[in-house]
Formats: sequence, structure tokens, C-alpha cells
Amino acid sequence: MLRLYRSLLFLYPHSYRCVYAGEMLSVLAEVDLEASRGNRWARIAWRAREVGGLLSGAFTEHARQLTGFYRTPVLFPRRSRMRSEFRFPKATGILMTLILVAVIMAIEKAKAISASLPPTSTPVGPIQPEHLSTVTSFLVILALALSAAAIGWLVVYALRRSGLQRLSDVRPGAAAGGNKPAA
Repeated sequence: MLRLYRSLLFLYPHSYRCVYAGEMLSVLAEVDLEASRGNRWARIAWRAREVGGLLSGAFTEHARQLTGFYRTPVLFPRRSRMRSEFRFPKATGILMTLILVAVIMAIEKAKAISASLPPTSTPVGPIQPEHLSTVTSFLVILALALSAAAIGWLVVYALRRSGLQRLSDVRPGAAAGGNKPAA
């Protein structure tokens, strides 16, 4: 089955293949191994979906290279298309709109408060600073968070569970399941 996947990858543009072919083949090999453990119809359905996804992806990449933007292939469902560009979550526009509305409402409320005060010509005394300002509060919270993070990292490091220590135990080229630290 991997030979079929390799041959289908040649339908992709050369520049795309150079960047993504190795990763795509390794993912397809892993998932194909897992799918081979299922029943016959599940394997057939999965492989058909992957072949359709590879064909759709090749078509989309060629269209993108020709036109400069993605076109939706009509023949293939949306879920089988892959995109390599960054996308914001769908809720981003809604949240940004809500924040804009909140800021505008705060500005209008401040204008209303300012307009409701009687005009006086007597000077107002100096505004007394608060005992704990916003900047000081932020710096105290930041210092506490950094201290907690440092203590947590020291505990993990002392227990030899940090990613750096586990990474130094990995032996490249070892068989699967054989990445145990050398004695």
C-alpha cells in the first residue's frame, strides 16, 4: 500500500513534495499499520479515503501554484483537504468584535461621566497614588509566577523527568521500544 501512496505523492508539485513528502509518507505508514488491524471493510474505506485525500491535495496544490490561492475542489469533501498556511480559529472574529464593542462602550461611559460632572473653575487637588498600583501588582504577580515556575522546574530536574534529560537518553536508530538509557 505504501507503494501506491508513494506513487500518488508524485502527483503533487515538486516543491511541495520536497517539503512534505517524507512527513506525509511516515504518517500514512503509521496510520496504515493501525488501520490494518481493523476489519476488511474498515481498511478498504480508510484506504479509499486516504487515496481521495491525496488526489484532492495534489489537485489543490497545483491549483494554488497556478492561481496563487486555494480553490475548493468540487469532487472531494472539505475534510480531506490539507492546507499548509496558518489560520485563526473561527471564534477569533467574534471575540475581536466583542472586545471592540466593550472598548467603545467604555469610552462612551467615560464620556457620559465626564459630561455629567458640573463644570467648576476651582482647581482639584492632586490625585493621591494608590498604595499598590497596577504596574506594581503586575510585577508582583509576574515575580510570583516566575518563582513558581523555577521551583517546579527544579523539582522536575531533580527527579530527572525534564524533557532535556529524557532527550539525552534517546538513541537514534534504535529499534522501536529500544530507546532506553544506556547503562
